[in-house]
Amino acid sequence: MQVQDRVILITGSAERVGKAIALRLAKAGARVVIQYRTKAEKARETANQLAALGPAPLLVQGDISKEEDWLSMREEILTAYGRIDVLVNNAAIFYKTPFLQSTLPDWRHFLDVNLTGVYLGCRIIGEVMVRQKEGKIINIADVAAEKVWKDYIPYCVSKAGVIALTQGLAKALAPHVLVNAIAPGTVLLAEDYDEEEEHRLIERTPLQRVGAAGDIAAAAEFLISGSDFITGTVIKVDGGRSLS
Repeated sequence: MQVQDRVILITGSAERVGKAIALRLAKAGARVVIQYRTKAEKARETANQLAALGPAPLLVQGDISKEEDWLSMREEILTAYGRIDVLVNNAAIFYKTPFLQSTLPDWRHFLDVNLTGVYLGCRIIGEVMVRQKEGKIINIADVAAEKVWKDYIPYCVSKAGVIALTQGLAKALAPHVLVNAIAPGTVLLAEDYDEEEEHRLIERTPLQRVGAAGDIAAAAEFLISGSDFITGTVIKVDGGRSLS
């Protein structure tokens, strides 16, 4: 599958990793659809940057944890383009939850956004792809799905679910829809990370540095255009951190 002129929906693409993926694919000629929930201004800024690189993007607003919002976004995209070729499930939440201080709302919040949102996107957009007899889904997971961090258990569980969903859907949506995941290590550190914490992360990473959003974007482009014989795979983009 070539990126040129393909309709590609990227959730959470107003900023950070989602934006980097959008910019890379727009530069390659994709018809990018930017999804956002509340960050309309950032989404518009990203849209302006994409328009300078290729076709003007479509902006869709919605809450990925709600089925009705997915259905609305799907109809908006189909009205504009008549098809959806690629879905990148990037939107997610991430924050510290020491286990004994975590709450049931925390647990539900992570599962609703990080896992249910991916499930709904794969089902609702995947249905379009099955009808088209062509499509690719890329789910952004995390190396923490395997190397569970004790202060981030609800987050890690949600990402482990994304990997299980990816592998199951690679079978369920075959042979026409390819489903893969990218598992980033540390890229784009959160604003509340201090220098000492960053140093510890780098020490545990064989490549001795933090990754960039562009590393994830490159992996996404490869899964779209690099091969049509990869499905059910999790590509780790972590500088070797998962080896430690």
